[in-house]
This record gives sequence, structure tokens and C-alpha cells, in this order.
Amino acid sequence: MSRFLIVSASMGAGHDAVAAELAGRLQADGHRTACVDLLNLLPPGTGRGLRAAYRTALRRCPWAYEAVYTAFFRDRGAPVGRDGWLPDTGPLAAALEPRLRHVVDRWRPDALISTFHQAAQVTGRLRAAHGDCPPSTVVVTDFAVHRQWLHPGNDLYLCLTSAAAARVRAATGRPAKVCGPVVPAAFAEAGHPHTGRPPTRWARDLARLGPGRPAVLVSAGAWGVGRRLTGTALLLAGAGHLPVLLCGKDEKLRARASRLPGVLALGWIEDLPDLMAASSALVDNAAGQTAMQALAAGVPVVGYRPIPGHGAEGVSEMADAGITEHVADDITLLSSLDRLVHPGPERNRRINAGRAVFTADAARLVAC
Repeated sequence: MSRFLIVSASMGAGHDAVAAELAGRLQADGHRTACVDLLNLLPPGTGRGLRAAYRTALRRCPWAYEAVYTAFFRDRGAPVGRDGWLPDTGPLAAALEPRLRHVVDRWRPDALISTFHQAAQVTGRLRAAHGDCPPSTVVVTDFAVHRQWLHPGNDLYLCLTSAAAARVRAATGRPAKVCGPVVPAAFAEAGHPHTGRPPTRWARDLARLGPGRPAVLVSAGAWGVGRRLTGTALLLAGAGHLPVLLCGKDEKLRARASRLPGVLALGWIEDLPDLMAASSALVDNAAGQTAMQALAAGVPVVGYRPIPGHGAEGVSEMADAGITEHVADDITLLSSLDRLVHPGPERNRRINAGRAVFTADAARLVAC
């Protein structure tokens, strides 16, 4: 039995979801785990302020987030320096390093696991500076690996695709393996066509609300972020679909969208696997956990109007890998959905490509 300290951050819900799933899998194998939120290690109010600033930038001034992403995250092809450090590790990572070291000294784990890019910077710094620091594995949750994930002090990287693993190895010189996304087994189980389960409440509700209309999920992440979300929902409704707008925890968006004709607006729900299993496609704007859950559930994913920065790069990366489609306008979106929501070779090809991404169990790779 080993002790694992999992380091995440509550920026949205995706990184914490991966951390929780890894913890559950490791515990099921007999290991002990603890999770720490990097934002909680900062002085009181600082983490909350950073989270609020990030959310506000995505919602109200995406151009500002794009500028920050271009300056500090996007790959500029810079090689690892002579001293083995990547540039721009950042003052935040430097400030967090001694605070995380205090947690490590107190809990004494056998290994560290990072599920957030800033966590990877901090654990990399710890490993490089302290020879007695336990080994560190980074579980990269993005399809597009921006440079803030990369620090040569970490021992192992687990990536979503072979292209991402190659990028990590070239930039850091460290081992990188492919494991695919980390999502609960419930998504694959609910979406399997041969489970023999009776129709779920979502299958019944969607059939009642939109008889003969394919249900298409429209994702806005945990924070309800995206461009013209209600406009996309209305477009789908007018084209004969039943749009299901996933508003996350944004109750204002849900209230506004619930007044739209032909649109089902939902807040945060706990039975998302069953909803996905009853749906025909997902319109995604971030290449985040919702898209990965859809792949596991056998739901074709179409990227549309991605959020800036990591969202745009991730949506493009997924499409380039042949896992999803990325469309640029309303007409192409409707054309793609027409091919994907109905049974046939094109839909089957997309479903199979999505499920093929799940190549290994990240928890087993961490613990081996």
C-alpha cells in the first residue's frame, strides 16, 4: 500500500474531477490518498480572487485571457535551458513551492500526482530543488499541452494522446506515457449499447419533451461560459433538434435559457452519464471533461465557438487527431449534426474513434 498526495486546483470543475476519480481508483486498489487544492495554500482570499479573475476574464473579456494565454501558455518552441529549466515557471509557482513542501513534510506521501498545470510547475520545482521530495507524476488533462504543464523536474507525464506525449518528451526530456482521459466508469457503462438496462428517466423525459427530435447537448462547463450559447441552442431547436443546454452552476444562464422555445436548460446535475446515454451528440466549446465524458459514453462531439486559449487549442487538437469535428459556422454545425445524430457509418466511426482514446488506466500507471 502506498500513500499518494494529489495536487489539483478548483479552477472550474475538471481538474478536481480528475483528481477525485484518480483518488477513488487508487483507494479501490488499497492505497491511501489525500487531495490538496493549490488555491487553498495561498493567503486567505488570494485563491478565491484568482478564480474570480479567471472566470470574469472568460465571461466578460475573453480577449484579455487570450492575451495572457499567448504570453504565458502558448508554445513558442523554446527549448529547455542549459540548467534544465523551462522558462516562465512564474512567481505563483515560486510562492506555492514552500507551501506545498510543508504539506508534503506533514503528510509524507510516497508519491505526488498533479492534475493542474500550475501544480505541475510546483511539483517540478520541488523535485528539482529537494532530493528527498517523493517522485512526481503529472496527469495532463488537456489535449493541447501548453508550456505551463511542462517542467523537467517531474518524473513522469501521463497524456491523452501520443502527440501530446511526444510534445512532453521533446520539451522536458522526461518519460511520457499515453493513458487517455480519466473519467468515471459510469459514463462508459451507461453509454454501452448492450447493457440490457431499462430506459432511464432521461431517455423517457427527452422522448416526451422532444418526440422525434434528436437530443443534442450544448456544454458550457461548470461556470456556464461560452459565446452565444443561447443562440446556438435556438439554432438547433429551429433545425429540428432538442437542444439541452448544460448551464453548470450558472443559474442566471439557466433561467434565461429556460424561457427559450424548444430548449431544455439544465443546471448542475449528478446523473450526467444517464443524460449522455440518452443524447445523440454534444456541441462542445472547451475540450474539457464534458467532452471526454461524452467520448466515453459513445456520444459524438462537435467543437463549436470554443472559448479562447486552452479551449480553442484543445478543440483544434481533438479534431486534428480525428477524435471529434471542429466546425466554423452555423451551416457546418448543422451539417455535421445531420451526419452524426442518426445511426450509420459516420456516427459509428466517430463513436469508435472517441472510445479508442481510452487506452490505459492512469491510476495503475501511477501506482506501478
